[in-house]
Amino acid sequence: MGVRCISDECIGNTGFSYTLSLINGKYKMTILYTLMEFGTVRFNEMKRYIGGISYKTLSSTLKELENDGLVHREEYPQIPPKVEYSLTGRGRSLIPILDAMCDWGEKNRM
Repeated sequence: MGVRCISDECIGNTGFSYTLSLINGKYKMTILYTLMEFGTVRFNEMKRYIGGISYKTLSSTLKELENDGLVHREEYPQIPPKVEYSLTGRGRSLIPILDAMCDWGEKNRM
């Protein structure tokens, strides 16, 4: 096995880069954390919990997470409309990472 040289490598080809592409964004980790902590959450509940996020940003971020297969959206045909969000199996597979981040934060808070 030869010696690796950084000039021959590209971070874009790593698992780290792929994972980051899914969770990178101002609110994605916060949304995933919310769903991890509370399970199934309605849109307005999530907006209140997160705070400073706009309706448009929350909606577009949830759509991105849904398109990436991390979040499931369940719409109920009733008036007024009811929509709930939860983690998919793929989204739940991120829980150990989120838990580790929570543990690290608790231990290293200053």
